[in-house]
Amino acid sequence: MTLNWRDLNKKLPSLSEAEVEELLLDEMLGLRRSTVVVRLHQRFTALRGARERDELFDILQAALKPAQPSP
Repeated sequence: MTLNWRDLNKKLPSLSEAEVEELLLDEMLGLRRSTVVVRLHQRFTALRGARERDELFDILQAALKPAQPSP
């Protein structure tokens, strides 16, 4: 899918990490517009960073839970 700059910026906030990654790969194989690649990469890394941070906090929360007493 090829989007112009205005449409890309409208649609980008509602896309998932996988959808942004797909657009990024499509752009790299297609038109190769450097400004679009940079924008897609920025959004992709922001989404990936948020997901990874959530995963880390989930691990921390699980490690901090008090042990359940044995019955």
